[in-house]
Amino acid sequence: MTILRACLHLPASNYFARSVYRASVYRANQWYSSAAAAAAAVAENERKPLFDKILIANRGEIACRVISTAKRLGIKTVAIYSEADAQAMHVKLADEAYLIGTAPASDSYLQADRIINVVNQSGAQAIHPGYGFLSENADFAEQLGKQGITFIGPPEAAMRAMGSKSESKRIMQEAGVPVVPGYHGENQDPEFLKQQADQIGYPVLIKAVLGGGGKGMRIVEKPQDFAMMLESSRREALKSFGDDNVLVEKYLTKPRHVEVQVFADKLGNVVHLFERDCSVQRRHQKIIEEAPAPDLLPEIRQQLGAKAVAAAKAVNYVGAGTVEFIMDDETQQFYFMEMNTRLQVEHPVTEMVTSTDLVQWQLEVAAGNPLPKLQHEIHCTGHAFEARIYAENPDTGFLPDTGRIVHLSTPQPSADVRVETGVQQGDAISVFYDPMIAKLVVRGNDRREALRVLRKALDEYEVVGLHTNIAFLKRLAQSKDFIDGQVETGFINKHLEDLFPKANVPSNEAIALAALAYLIDSSTQAARATQFGLASPWSAVDSFRLNAFGMQTALLEYGDQQYSVQVLVLQPGVYTIRVMCEGKQVAEFTQVRSQWSPFAGSPSGGGQLQALLDRRLCRSNVVFSKESITVFDQGQMSVFSIPAPQFLDHTDKGAGSITTPMSCKIVQVLVNIGDEVEQDTPLVVLEAMKMEHVIKAPKAGQISDIFYKKGELVEEGKTLVAFTE
Repeated sequence: MTILRACLHLPASNYFARSVYRASVYRANQWYSSAAAAAAAVAENERKPLFDKILIANRGEIACRVISTAKRLGIKTVAIYSEADAQAMHVKLADEAYLIGTAPASDSYLQADRIINVVNQSGAQAIHPGYGFLSENADFAEQLGKQGITFIGPPEAAMRAMGSKSESKRIMQEAGVPVVPGYHGENQDPEFLKQQADQIGYPVLIKAVLGGGGKGMRIVEKPQDFAMMLESSRREALKSFGDDNVLVEKYLTKPRHVEVQVFADKLGNVVHLFERDCSVQRRHQKIIEEAPAPDLLPEIRQQLGAKAVAAAKAVNYVGAGTVEFIMDDETQQFYFMEMNTRLQVEHPVTEMVTSTDLVQWQLEVAAGNPLPKLQHEIHCTGHAFEARIYAENPDTGFLPDTGRIVHLSTPQPSADVRVETGVQQGDAISVFYDPMIAKLVVRGNDRREALRVLRKALDEYEVVGLHTNIAFLKRLAQSKDFIDGQVETGFINKHLEDLFPKANVPSNEAIALAALAYLIDSSTQAARATQFGLASPWSAVDSFRLNAFGMQTALLEYGDQQYSVQVLVLQPGVYTIRVMCEGKQVAEFTQVRSQWSPFAGSPSGGGQLQALLDRRLCRSNVVFSKESITVFDQGQMSVFSIPAPQFLDHTDKGAGSITTPMSCKIVQVLVNIGDEVEQDTPLVVLEAMKMEHVIKAPKAGQISDIFYKKGELVEEGKTLVAFTE
């Protein structure tokens, strides 16, 4: 008991009161272990109460995540929102909500003074910053402290120390934590930085000194590319973090990204909650994370945890933080990269394997209470994955997409499946914010079981209205090397053939289901519109319309391939379906029995089609739009277009033009009318969803016209530049 009293900083005379309170904590919070309750229990008159009301200075899924824990704890929540987020989920879930500005984050979620005014107006006692926006802004935290508002995060001194990549590396070296070779100094002269890169040896990595999330990060393969990459890195860093200082480091050719979750309280206790592997990335941003990291030597796991705790102690850290390491996959030698002084996007995988609620931990620590668990009481059980569902098109280099979610169906949540999201059906993904739709988090008793749960959950995830990476995540989860745990940051580029298959042909069943659903629904809609009503023979759904043979033909396109599908009515609800391609029959389904159930109250057209095809009972969601039919069958999504009549087809945009791949803002026009350009010459720099994208010439030619200038907002599919060969 002497050890327990020392940990709790309580005199022996309070032991009886502490024991009584410990029992009440255990009954009220089953997620605590008995050891955790012992560590967290203090006398009733000494334990600090949690906040009555908090403001969440964020949006989207992280705001919803914080609200969820706060509601469970009886804490009132205050949301802030921009004009674009007026109907957002976090606004609806919070107890109160306040409008703070227009859509751009610079005029809303980054407006510290407005947020503080809302705190004072609402009577909130503390601010939870989430991640991104102001979550790692030391000036904001300091401003809150001066006004007596609790910042649910680390002290501003720790944020300043770890927020600068160069300063943090100096501190880590003094604390005995290994760092990557490179230049981390204050000299920002481009020529000097180029000289440092030449000395380090290519490839090198240019990184923004402040911030994270892959923003302001560029890999430079050749000396001649350094100047352009440096300028791009600085421009993106300035927009994202308000600071364009960078550092230059050696780029490891086969690295892994391994990070450690740490937590510290105001009483001097610091723990780690094991490591996560975040190696599989695109555009230097994570898309799938797991805990624990696969195939690490036991001594390496121990060293990672010890070095992460040392890093936190070196800056007198308090709260949730993540120490990120880059690891040589061959030797498992690891180097400090940075410390994120906030709760990470991927924190749920740690929660799943440690049976914790890290948001509750944040609230306890911010209130001045000890950590709910000490190091010897934290155990890693099972394996967890988090797959980030993004609005983006993997087939176009993972370019982000915008649009309205016209259909959304997610896996059923359970103890082993979590869907963390801030959007719902009907919401729009805009150009102003990050394109992440949701996080799909799963757990299993081991890695292979967790992967099996993940694959099933991905099969059940349906989104229509914009491009997503769901199909890509499915292929990733099915990749043999990924299943075997052979992960590293170059995984996607090294497995392009498996992850981006060229042959993508819909199943005959999907084609038949699309045609049958389309014809039944079209007939139903026609029946509702006719003046004769449902009693009219013209509205007979099962025979579509009265003709000599009781047959209809649907034309569907899938990529460059066109299918003609004949649906013959044998009797009400019973059909023969023939799939034709290039004049040949490729499939026939006989005695097809079906039932069509339109979606109730859904803004999207469509419904569930139940059909018996070759003795298999299909239950498929089918979604209609003006130009397409989307079929979900056995976990596969097939999108068919409906060919327009020739007299309405105006799709030819002409050769020699460049169009916008997404809604965006013009950052820089790099050419002038009359310029001669070679293939792959950079033409225009676009900004979408806080990331920059360089549009290059597809072939050599002369610039004949430029349609937009710097600063203009452009919709998807608009012509940017025209040129002649």
